Amino acid sequence: MARKAKTKAADKSGGTKTKMAFNLDDPVLPKAIEEASLGSGGYPYDAKMKRDEFEQQLYALHVELAKLQDTMRKGGDRIVILFEGRDSAGKGTCINHFVRHLNPRHARVVALTKPTETESGQWYFQRYVPHLPPAGGMSLFDRSWYNRAGVEHVMGFCTEEQHAIFLREAPEFEGMLVRDGIRLFKFYLEIGREMQLVRFHERRHDPLKQWKISDIDLAAMARYDDYSAAKEEMFRFTHTSTAPWTVILANDQRRARLEAIRTVLHAVEYEGKDAAAVGKPDTNIVGAGPKFFATR
Repeated sequence: MARKAKTKAADKSGGTKTKMAFNLDDPVLPKAIEEASLGSGGYPYDAKMKRDEFEQQLYALHVELAKLQDTMRKGGDRIVILFEGRDSAGKGTCINHFVRHLNPRHARVVALTKPTETESGQWYFQRYVPHLPPAGGMSLFDRSWYNRAGVEHVMGFCTEEQHAIFLREAPEFEGMLVRDGIRLFKFYLEIGREMQLVRFHERRHDPLKQWKISDIDLAAMARYDDYSAAKEEMFRFTHTSTAPWTVILANDQRRARLEAIRTVLHAVEYEGKDAAAVGKPDTNIVGAGPKFFATR
């Protein structure tokens, strides 16, 4: 599998961009890529959130999540949260921070492996149905049925017909879930090209993170534009009033983790809700529509 890619890094004046080679196996990360990473993809902040501020806000949001879970258990409410996004966008760590202090009996993380031979012969959505939450429960999907619109489509793991059928049927499937009373959130974590390269490089050279990088990740380096096109097509067909997408710009992982939690808490009413502690989603990095759906 190729480990090389070409990227564009802005000069310090923000003007002309030049192509430069990137070799994942080189232990030295090119300085230009590192310097461009936080602002890549049009990210609006020029500095990452400080740890102290992050921990303070995270604690307050975790208290609110505990209240939400308690209310859900009493009322039998159900929540499903999908986390999609580019490889290395931080879906797993975002979910880990979401559920850190929740009762795991009622907050289930779902991260499915590739379909078995039996599952491949079933209705596409069938393997996901058993993981939907019971009354009082929450299911958080680390990738979901949208694999078919992303990885499977870009890497050729499904046919064009299967992809087209999925784009038509996904809104119907989600409509059934919502009409049955499930509160559905669909998050797409977006990162810039240089930030993705920085995170892949870290995974490649950090012995504690090497398990995170796969052949699919390596292929994604050279297919950034293909994934962009697939993402935009997915939004066009599956962003509906019943089950809308919310994009979170995730170059700064701390902000992304907070905003995922905040977006859910802001949208749902629950007993003892402290609106001041929850706050409102940061519209600089959270939103939907053309501003967020088009590749930045």
